[in-house]
Amino acid sequence: MTKTPQTARKRPIKQDAALNEVRFYRANEKPYGAFSNLYKRPIEFEGVTYPTSEHAYQAGKAVKPAVRQWILSAPTPALAAMAAHGLYVWDVVPDWAQIKFDRMRAVLRAKFDQHADLRELLLSTGEARLVEAGSVNNAVNRLWGEVDGKGENMLGVMLMELRATYAKQRPSSRGAAKKVAATESPKLTSKRVAAAA
Repeated sequence: MTKTPQTARKRPIKQDAALNEVRFYRANEKPYGAFSNLYKRPIEFEGVTYPTSEHAYQAGKAVKPAVRQWILSAPTPALAAMAAHGLYVWDVVPDWAQIKFDRMRAVLRAKFDQHADLRELLLSTGEARLVEAGSVNNAVNRLWGEVDGKGENMLGVMLMELRATYAKQRPSSRGAAKKVAATESPKLTSKRVAAAA
């Protein structure tokens, strides 16, 4: 049975072992759709609970609290993004171009700090290159991801930075085995360390 292009597009984007790359885009794709900011998982950020990391990121773009609340109340993360992209210049914080990357890093940190299962999924990608693989060729998709292999892939870069931070914080299994072994009798120590190596 041959697949039509439409059927092929619906297949989830998965890890490409040959390229050592994990590509993701749609929030409903298993398992890596969780890396999308549109993935429905609430986060607490700056004292506010947001339904998604996209809501938390986009709310930071607005100068006025009423506009921030309007973005927060968007029923879907895609609508929150559309609302924020449609703001008038005077409704956007003046230094948005300079602070948006720091805000995204902070939002991602909150998302993965607050959800251990997502943090473990991120760590499970090992050293793979993470790529938000957009399907529509526009400036936003080329900034935060890549389209047809072209773009800055800032979301992927930030996720890889965060993964590296978590990997450094995680005790190695070898170090943990040595710590346990040091408290046991000499006979058990050599057997357990050998098993852990």
